[in-house]
Amino acid sequence: MKKIISAILLLCVFGSCTKNFESLNQDENQISKEELLQDNNLIGAPFKSMLFNLFGHQIEEDLCYDSWMGYMNTPTDFVGNVNNTTYYIRWNTYWDRVYNNVMSPSKKAIEYAVEYNKPIFADWAKLIQILSVSKLTAVHGPVIYSNYGSTENSILYDKESDLYNMFFAKLDTIQADFAANQSDKQFKAFDPSYAGSIPQWMKVVNSLRLRLAMRLSKVAPDLAKTQGEKALNDPGGLILDNKDNFKVALLGNIMPVAQICYQWDDTRMGGVIESFMAGYKDERASKMFEPAASISPAVLPPDPNHPSYPYKGIRNGAYCGTTKPFMLQYSKVSNDFNSVQNRRAITASEVSFLKAEAALRGWAGAGDAKENYENGVRLSFADWGAGGVDAYLADNTSKPLNYVDPADSRNNFTQPSTVTIAWNEADSKELKLEKILTQKYLNTFTNTLEAWVDFRRTGYPKIPHVAKNDSSPDWGVIPSDQWIKRMPFVTAERNSNTAAVADAVTKMGSGAKDDIATRLWWDTGGPNF
Repeated sequence: MKKIISAILLLCVFGSCTKNFESLNQDENQISKEELLQDNNLIGAPFKSMLFNLFGHQIEEDLCYDSWMGYMNTPTDFVGNVNNTTYYIRWNTYWDRVYNNVMSPSKKAIEYAVEYNKPIFADWAKLIQILSVSKLTAVHGPVIYSNYGSTENSILYDKESDLYNMFFAKLDTIQADFAANQSDKQFKAFDPSYAGSIPQWMKVVNSLRLRLAMRLSKVAPDLAKTQGEKALNDPGGLILDNKDNFKVALLGNIMPVAQICYQWDDTRMGGVIESFMAGYKDERASKMFEPAASISPAVLPPDPNHPSYPYKGIRNGAYCGTTKPFMLQYSKVSNDFNSVQNRRAITASEVSFLKAEAALRGWAGAGDAKENYENGVRLSFADWGAGGVDAYLADNTSKPLNYVDPADSRNNFTQPSTVTIAWNEADSKELKLEKILTQKYLNTFTNTLEAWVDFRRTGYPKIPHVAKNDSSPDWGVIPSDQWIKRMPFVTAERNSNTAAVADAVTKMGSGAKDDIATRLWWDTGGPNF
């Protein structure tokens, strides 16, 4: 077995699998493709890594949407405190992670699956591609999908509307194949999420379809409703219980946000999530963050808005400069993140909040909005291991608090949200949606891209603007009353696939630019209902 594993690793690193591998001159110490096919090792080897690379790390998450949505922010004045967190783009690498670590190995896995008649592996690889590319398009807009693997000099990007149609069509095929092979366990050894359970992956398909359908609820409401109802009513079911949560194994790595926080001292709790959690007296805070420290001689004073609340965060896009030693006292993420073995990708709580919004929109099979909303909160508290959910759901007075930064008053903000927690059937649809998405936001910590998607398409939760806005014509200007809309295409593509990038910009609509101020297709800026 060690020999097989070592050979697989070498093959993955050096790309040495060729059709002539079975040469008569083969070294007897080498391993043949036939031997690698034992127990599906040749096809299955890259899947754990592909799943791991659905997520990013510091410059893909922590210094982007973790910060923009106020979950975390850096005390470090990277590049003179002019960087992604203040809307001046310095780092942009998620594109490379997707294509190098998901699309490339999945393409090879699909080729092997076809060659050796293992179609269920091909379906699984295609699902992972959709999981990955659906995240990438939420960052950039048009991306390379249908033309991936082309040898043309210029590789065209897919228009966003075409991308979603392709996603939905492929999910149809994948789900049909999964439904016909529910007892198949071929990829058990390569699946750290569900140990090869196809019925569990069918729930992922439906939950992903519902997530993507909701993205389109304003720009393409008929398509969104059709696809959402398909997900809601498919016999394969949805992720509705925490035991079914789709989690991605860390493969022995430290959770990125913990590594950045504890090993590098480059991130701390966000001031925005502090404002919500302190105002709501949210007991999930203790599962996500550590109390603020007191580092002599710099001692963090009590916050005037919550003097007994032990957590302190840094505002999105904060002025930090020379204050890092002082700001290091602010709350770290929970020490538990140093030892977790996986991270949340799609949870029952998220699906319940999606169902709550679907009910507001009148989608068949969504159920009752109030029931889904409260169930989403209950599932979230249970998933995070927090108590006090009954009192929390009954609270109709607590509101998010204003924020005061003892390090630099320029970071202070008046909380734009005044939304309470308890459901009120008499509220407008708009207020109900704000409650749903505010609670969805609080649950979505460590999977923060989805919160950035929700915020851009709906405006919820209501959050402050960045304290320090360094946007410029270099990457696009964000007005003081607006927020970042997307990431530009990566420099390598701009330089080597120039015509395709120019074509992609035209696909984003009239007046679009490859900058951070251009809205994505589903970010209409229009009313929610």
